[in-house]
Amino acid sequence: MFSTERRRYWQDWAVAISREEVLHVAKLARFALSEEEVDRFSEQLNAILEAIGKVSELDLADVPPTSHPLALVNVVDPDEPRPSLAREQALANAPESESGAFRVPASG
Repeated sequence: MFSTERRRYWQDWAVAISREEVLHVAKLARFALSEEEVDRFSEQLNAILEAIGKVSELDLADVPPTSHPLALVNVVDPDEPRPSLAREQALANAPESESGAFRVPASG
């Protein structure tokens, strides 16, 4: 039922990104865009919306939701102890140190 409602939404609504919307988002992001970039981004964003519309036409009722298309297993190396710098080496280039630690200016 959900996919049918979604499909109907995309069929009933002509979703498009206007030139003014691209300029508005660029202003919010403080991007200075050339006229060519505004036109190109409008076309690219509308192509993305069109692709989303095509995907929304599919019956995905039996497809389970996923967070990633590939199985991610052991994506991080295990933590293993290894030698580190001696305290004197770590503090050698510090502007200031105190009692064997980095001294930093007070915040605020």
